[in-house]
Amino acid sequence: MGPGTAAFAMNDRTTAVAYALAAAALFGASAPLAKLLLGGIRPVPLSSLLYLGSGIGLLLFMQASRLVPGARKREAPLGRTDIPWLAGAILSGGVAAPIALLYGLRSTPAATASLLLNAEGAVTALIAAVAFREAIGRRVWAAVVLVSAAAALLTLDLSGAWGIAPGALLVVAACALWGLDNNLSRHLSAKDPVAVVAVKGTCAGAVSLLLALLLGEPLPGAGPALLAAALGLCCYGLSIVLFLRALRGLGAARTGAYFAAAPFIGAALSLIIFRGPPGPQFLLSLPLLLAGAWLLSSERHGHAHAHERLEHDHAHDHADGHHGHAHPDGAGRGTHAHPHVHQSAVHDHPHSPDLHHRHDHG
Repeated sequence: MGPGTAAFAMNDRTTAVAYALAAAALFGASAPLAKLLLGGIRPVPLSSLLYLGSGIGLLLFMQASRLVPGARKREAPLGRTDIPWLAGAILSGGVAAPIALLYGLRSTPAATASLLLNAEGAVTALIAAVAFREAIGRRVWAAVVLVSAAAALLTLDLSGAWGIAPGALLVVAACALWGLDNNLSRHLSAKDPVAVVAVKGTCAGAVSLLLALLLGEPLPGAGPALLAAALGLCCYGLSIVLFLRALRGLGAARTGAYFAAAPFIGAALSLIIFRGPPGPQFLLSLPLLLAGAWLLSSERHGHAHAHERLEHDHAHDHADGHHGHAHPDGAGRGTHAHPHVHQSAVHDHPHSPDLHHRHDHG
């Protein structure tokens, strides 16, 4: 593999990092913006509307995009083999995790819950390393610890009550379920992210709506409901689409570490919306966050590695050095998707745990 292909791989990694940070920014913005809606909408109905807004909004986008010739051919469609991964992601991250969190919050101090929720990034990396054997070196682990510590410091309430309640175990369980969701979603990252999030958001939102009805919680009027749905489409739907795109090029652990910047972004936006001066936690967390981001962005992982013969379907470009197959009809220009075969090969170049480099490191 020549230097040109290595440069392309680094550009692809840069794009994936941009996707992860954009996903974190959108999701981080959801907290202060959703707080503006909580005055008129109770938490469970609001959660339902956020998920339904993301799912239904993207379903409508998919229908509209079919009117554009060739638009959907750039992404691989979901198949039957994706159903177990998608069902697992919906049940773990879209249904079980929010329910565990809601019940855990009933008996857990808010400051404690906020600190515990920052464990999601570390849990994501742990599951990726242990269960899915993703390559994670000391540099990435150090970045995960620094970013998690920055987020934990940011949410620490120095004046309120802090203590471990039985419900804290449920909050930790929610983090574990979201970490599992992140890793299951890695196996869906090759497929059309809009389709994945459309199905996931619609199903998770429907379950939350059913829960709200069973609890007898009042539903909001049309105006607030539309605002909540629009917020869900932008800060949940688009965020998860970008998260899935980042998973393609970075793997679960690194994407989760970048995504852990979301609380900091949310706090920064809160300072603007609610016009409050930055507290000491905000100022102390900034260098930790920047140090973690530097460790991740400056990571260089390269060694001789073998590719086994692989057949799969995903969006790709023939300039990346891993897609040299021929197109008899001459239609292989630009980004496109179709089932294709990678022949076995051995080479050496910088890489991340992307779609083509999820090999075992012993």
